[in-house]
Amino acid sequence: MPASSVRDLFVKDDDLVAATHGRGFQVLDDITPLRQIDPASGGLAAILFKPTTAWRVRWNTSTDMPWPAEEPTGANPPDGAIINYYVKAAATGPVTIEILQQDGRLVRRYSSDDPVTPIPEPASAPVPTYWYRPPQTLSTAAGMHRFLWDVHYQPLPAGGGAGGRGGLPIGAIPLNTAMAPGTPWVSPGAYTARLTVNGRSYTQPIVVKQDPRVKTSAVAMEQVYSLTKSMYFGAVDAQQAATALVAMRAQAASVAAQAKGSAAAALAAFEKKASALEGQRPASGGGQRGGPAAPAPPPDTLWAISALLGGQMNSMQSADVAPTGATLAAVTAARAAAARVMAKWTSLKAVNLPALNSTLKAGGLPAIAPGK
Repeated sequence: MPASSVRDLFVKDDDLVAATHGRGFQVLDDITPLRQIDPASGGLAAILFKPTTAWRVRWNTSTDMPWPAEEPTGANPPDGAIINYYVKAAATGPVTIEILQQDGRLVRRYSSDDPVTPIPEPASAPVPTYWYRPPQTLSTAAGMHRFLWDVHYQPLPAGGGAGGRGGLPIGAIPLNTAMAPGTPWVSPGAYTARLTVNGRSYTQPIVVKQDPRVKTSAVAMEQVYSLTKSMYFGAVDAQQAATALVAMRAQAASVAAQAKGSAAAALAAFEKKASALEGQRPASGGGQRGGPAAPAPPPDTLWAISALLGGQMNSMQSADVAPTGATLAAVTAARAAAARVMAKWTSLKAVNLPALNSTLKAGGLPAIAPGK
């Protein structure tokens, strides 16, 4: 705080507001750890404090240029869910924070071992580097730490969403602008935050709420939430299937060098079917954005379906409004195509792979392990 006398203090929900005599005020965001500390806290190896309510808020929807870097501004509130944790002694291994749905499925995972994407060099940066926020990392050091979950799903590694496009959003803040997320907002609801330190896990509930300024009906927003989540996890499942298929094809290729006769023919047939189902992995993220019109039927491959679902998923995320009829038609077409492709994947594992392994066994060759 500046060197100025404090004339008033006010607690608003989980924030502390201090009015100064310097014609200004300061806000300490999220004082929940202060409320949760007790005499026993100092003896604990680690603490995950119960997070305050997280808000699904679009901080800036301006289509104009950002404020100039020279414009005097104050610090904005943290743009995500605040997660506070304490480590008594420096961790001997990775520290992780995971966000889970109520059914236990992973929504987001961070690790102190995650690779850090550095700020681009000035010569190669698409915008001046003074806009970029320094990389955020999980700390393993002893003491109190604060971390922000951006209230978005885990980035898709390839073939879906807007990840990999680069660049910063239009609502830029000097020295504090994060890269635009490539996956959608999570739906409002109850989640679980899980901290793991030195092999031991600690959990706390975390609640995400919709921006109260959104006036779209609850029924329409529930449709947006439901379809978005379905497409996101559909894209995740397609990518996981494609990755598993890569491993299965690699095993088949290693066995093929020893195969003869019927075993060689069975392996060749399996490779042909598996290759056609896998498709071509995109060089980077950034699937189709998904326009309002229903797209032409995509190639029936796992990677293509992941990209298609990611694009349609993001088409519903540009604003908190009811989807148009054309958007719903495109989403319906994408989900139907995904169902067809995933049915082929299930058949490959449940029918084609056992038949192949039976032939390999008869020829004295090792079986192909099914992908996860």
